[in-house]
Amino acid sequence: MSMSSSRPYLVRALYEWILENDCTPYILVNAFLNGVEVPQEHVKDGQIILNISPSAVQNLIVHNHAIEFDGRFAGIPKRVLVPIAAVMGVYAKENGQGMIFDAEGSLPKPPSPTGSDTPTASERTEKQPLSFKKKPSLRVVK
Repeated sequence: MSMSSSRPYLVRALYEWILENDCTPYILVNAFLNGVEVPQEHVKDGQIILNISPSAVQNLIVHNHAIEFDGRFAGIPKRVLVPIAAVMGVYAKENGQGMIFDAEGSLPKPPSPTGSDTPTASERTEKQPLSFKKKPSLRVVK
């Protein structure tokens, strides 16, 4: 079953957490990804760091597909649009706490429930019965 990206939910949660801790939320953005609308004169090494605190931006909306807001860059008002896939991280300016995201793309397939070390029924022979590991035991330590 394919699930939608968890990134917008994490961005919203981290944003709230950073604000509740009286810090300034910043996002690190891949400025060269398709659909990114940021002032290119402030892009360095293909990235831009944006202050998304309520005192720095207006009309901030974190959609499941993009972040958009009105901001000022060198005193000039600009509309900013950042696709969620372009958000590389969210962190607090004051202490760097937050999260850096992995590049989105196709995720590796999870291992099969049987695992590689357990032979399937067709691979088993009479000489290779299924072995059950000893049950874990608990004991009370006083």
